[in-house]
Amino acid sequence: MTEQDKVSAPAEHQVLGACPHDCPDTCSLLTTVRDGVAIKVAGNPAHAHTDGALCAKVSKYTERSYHPERLLKPLRRAGPKGAGQFVEVSWDDALDDIAQRLKAIAARDAQAILPYSYAGTMGLVQGESMAARFFHRLGASQLDRTICASAGSEALTQTLGAKLGMRVEIFAEARLILIWGSNSVGSNLQFWRYAQQAKRAGARLVCIDPRRSETADKCHEHIALLPGTDAALALALMHELIVQDERWKQDDGQAGLDHDYIEPYTLGWAELRARALQWPPERAAAVCGVPVDQIRRLAHDYAHIRPAAIRLNYGMQRVRGGGNAVRAVACLPALVGAWRERAGGLLLSASSTVKVQNAHLQRPDLLGERRPRCINMSTIGQDLLAPSSAVFGPRIEALVVYNSNPVAVAPQSAQVVQGFAREDLLTVVLEHFKTDTVDYADYVLPATTQLEHWDIHKSYGHTDVLLNRPAIAPCGQAWPNTEVFRQLAARMGFADACFQDDDWTLCRQALGSAVDFEQLLEQGFVSWPVAEAPFSQGGFATPSGRCEFYSARLAQQGLDGVPDHVPNYEVAQQGGDYPLAMISPPARNFLNSTFVNVQSLRRIEGEPVLEIHPEDAHVRGIADGVLVRVFNARGSYRCKAEVSTRARPGVVNGLGIWWRKFGLDGRNVNELTSQRLTDMGRAPVFYDCLVQVECAA
Repeated sequence: MTEQDKVSAPAEHQVLGACPHDCPDTCSLLTTVRDGVAIKVAGNPAHAHTDGALCAKVSKYTERSYHPERLLKPLRRAGPKGAGQFVEVSWDDALDDIAQRLKAIAARDAQAILPYSYAGTMGLVQGESMAARFFHRLGASQLDRTICASAGSEALTQTLGAKLGMRVEIFAEARLILIWGSNSVGSNLQFWRYAQQAKRAGARLVCIDPRRSETADKCHEHIALLPGTDAALALALMHELIVQDERWKQDDGQAGLDHDYIEPYTLGWAELRARALQWPPERAAAVCGVPVDQIRRLAHDYAHIRPAAIRLNYGMQRVRGGGNAVRAVACLPALVGAWRERAGGLLLSASSTVKVQNAHLQRPDLLGERRPRCINMSTIGQDLLAPSSAVFGPRIEALVVYNSNPVAVAPQSAQVVQGFAREDLLTVVLEHFKTDTVDYADYVLPATTQLEHWDIHKSYGHTDVLLNRPAIAPCGQAWPNTEVFRQLAARMGFADACFQDDDWTLCRQALGSAVDFEQLLEQGFVSWPVAEAPFSQGGFATPSGRCEFYSARLAQQGLDGVPDHVPNYEVAQQGGDYPLAMISPPARNFLNSTFVNVQSLRRIEGEPVLEIHPEDAHVRGIADGVLVRVFNARGSYRCKAEVSTRARPGVVNGLGIWWRKFGLDGRNVNELTSQRLTDMGRAPVFYDCLVQVECAA
């Protein structure tokens, strides 16, 4: 504990913090502490984006930190892998043995050691700071962190130049908002607050989503397209903007296209125009499974209602053509000149706004001349089973998991389980609870929660930087991730001075002099300076400085330089074995696999369900509430059917992500998903998945 942790405090006081979870809101927290015990977590009313409000999940955060099943001591496996049988050990015994075994593997080839982490915390310090230094110094395999957003991120970078866009608070001033691939009510609460402000002021809200989500319920219109057809819809909108351009200008004075924006501020208009003209609304309607008039009306509204804003989210990029789909949608604002107005444009991610000092924080220079291989986290199932080869490199012999639960969240989980069950694989897991992944660990190291450590957070949904102070002392023998890797570094003999940096120092290193750290300490957040209309006069972050409809960089990779509709790997065929498309959006009260074990939230969700449209249920003899078997060639799982118009015909919704141990037969929806990857960004295709459904025996 640093000196800064030891500041005296009154018997009851409030501590400023930040929500650590994988959510664009990144709320500022106020934790009330009484006699050293956190009794309440609330939103910080002084932070404009939080405005005193929290989602139902994080408002119950004390239940998580003080959960009766919280891991509070190091554990060593005492039974077969997967059984979750452990004995308590001391930190010294655990770390000594782990270090000894890692040394032996590294002596053969350090690339046989793999870190596995993602966004269990989005913190810059407890995420990839000391951990990255450790694995860089070791020369371990690197991890390609693709499981959530890399297709969309790559697409946005190829089009706008970086993960940049509108300021989220200015959505409140828009007159038309397209909420595309996002259930904002459940997963982007603070954006939804701004959207509601706009709605009350007369804005029209349109939800584009295969599922009739809680957000769709509250919008003026819902476009229930088939999964993986978003690019076709976007291209059809472009088609209408082009062919109706002059007629609309003559009829009502509003053209379909803003030529005065397109000419100076975009690149590849001729190529995009030719591509869009291949997609009349009739063709797109057949592909998307929506009425042609709905496409025409949306195109008219997008051209005529100003300002027009698009809130894009990552659900729509979890298919084979996910990158192309994001590129197609990201081209739309430039076509109508929406970027001219501060309440016009698009937001998918703002995470490129804040400039993190990654070289200082993660120290890639510790690699020296070594260039380890990179393993894609989305194919961990097949990679854990891969033998040594000249192409693959050494077989993975050790896995260190932190901030992730891959046995539950990685695709094609039957193969993931098979890999984790290898008796010759050393698996170390830093965790709060006995997750599905912990059940396969050789060592389990208890980690602190957000209430117990320092951290720095940026956001991908707004442009503020937040500081997280520890509100309470670590529970039991829990350690911050940073301390685990410091101690392992010492046992590995890493004498580099950077391994002595404490968390307070790491917080300051994360952003350097770019922010006023004293202001962060005082108010818990600092707003990064951002233009209100960042692309009103071009100035995109691309090599050309323009919105790149045509990407030479993609063409150099052998990919299509112009966005197109790329059909799913798995498209339902008449009479096919698996006639239903399945998507697996998050259950409203869970966040990926986090909060699944918080009983108050699990009670709300009840049990794993599959939403199925009444027409699809009827032909299969499925009644509401019956047990069904959902299956394809990769596997099967059983759950309760919920016959509902939340599912559109031909599509079923397997709400997740439940821990496997809470599902029937010890499985979850990822039993059915594949390890195929997207068109760009090397991301998983969770929503590109065909299944069949039948009543369970």
